[in-house]
Amino acid sequence: MRKPKLQERATNLPNSVLRRTARLLDASTLKFWAWASLVSQILIVVTGGLVRLTASGLGCPTWPKCTDKDLTTVPAQGIHGLIEFSNRMLTFVLLVIAVGTLVAVIRSGTERSRGLRSPAIVLVAGIPAQAVLGGFTVWSKLNPWFVGSHFVLSAVMIVTATVLVWRVYAPVVPDAAQAGKVTLPISTLGAIAVVIGVLVTGAGPHAGDAQSVRNGLDLEVWQHYHSYPAYALLFLAIVQLNALMRADRGRDGQRMTLGTKISLFLVSTVILQAIVGVAQSRMGVPAGLVLVHMLLASVLISLLAFNQLANRTK
Repeated sequence: MRKPKLQERATNLPNSVLRRTARLLDASTLKFWAWASLVSQILIVVTGGLVRLTASGLGCPTWPKCTDKDLTTVPAQGIHGLIEFSNRMLTFVLLVIAVGTLVAVIRSGTERSRGLRSPAIVLVAGIPAQAVLGGFTVWSKLNPWFVGSHFVLSAVMIVTATVLVWRVYAPVVPDAAQAGKVTLPISTLGAIAVVIGVLVTGAGPHAGDAQSVRNGLDLEVWQHYHSYPAYALLFLAIVQLNALMRADRGRDGQRMTLGTKISLFLVSTVILQAIVGVAQSRMGVPAGLVLVHMLLASVLISLLAFNQLANRTK
C-alpha cells in the first residue's frame, strides 16, 4: 500500500514546485520583486567596492574565465580570487531577480504593467551590459576610467529600479508647488557630485590592485571640487524640506506627506554622507569609511530619484 503513495508523492512533487514558482512570480509579489531589484542593485555596488578595497580586483586576472585555464577560482588565486569570483557570481543572482521582476510585471496584466515593462526590461538588459563592462575593466587591468564607468552604469540601474518601485506603488502626491522648483536643480547637483566623486575615486589610493594605475588627477584638489556641488545640494535640499514642511502645516489635520518624508531622508543622507566624506579625507581615506561612503552614495542616488518623482511640479 505504501508504494503507490510514494509514487503519487513523486508525481505531485514537480506540480507542487511549479505551483509555488507560479505564486512566487504572481502579480501579488510585484512589490517584493521591485524592492528586491532596488536593494540588489545597491548591494552589488557595495560588494564591488569590497572587491576593490581588498585589492582583489584582479583576483581573477582574466574574463569570462577566472584564469586562462579555469572557469572558477583555484587555490593558487588565494583569498583575492575567492572574493573576486564571488562577486562575479552575484551577477547571476541579480539576473534571477531581474528576470523574476520582468515575469511578475508581465503577469500583472496589460493595464497594470503599463509603465512597468520598460524599467523591468532595462534592468534585465543592464546586467549583461555590466558583466561585459566588468570584463573590459579586468582586461584593462582596472583602468580607473573603466572602473568609474562601471559605477556610473550601476547608478543608472539604481535609478531605473527606483522608478520601477515608484510605478509599482503609483502613489498620489500633491503638487510640490514652490518646493518643486528646486527639485530638478537638486537632482542635477546630485548627479554632478556623483560624477566628480567617481573621478576622486580614480585618483585615490584604492585601485583594486597594487599594479593598477590611477587617473592622474590631484586627489586633494578634486576632493574640494567634489564637495562644492555636494554642499550646494545640501543647501537646496534643506530649502526644499523647509518649503514642504510649511506646506504640510498649511493642510489642516494632514500629516507629513510622502514627498516631505522623502525630502527628510534625502537631507539626512546628504548630511551623513558629508560627515563620512570629511572624516575619510582627514583620516587618509581608510577602506572602511570608503565602503560606507559608497553605500551612502548608492542610497543617495535612489533618494534623488524618489525626490524627483515625488516633489516635481505638475
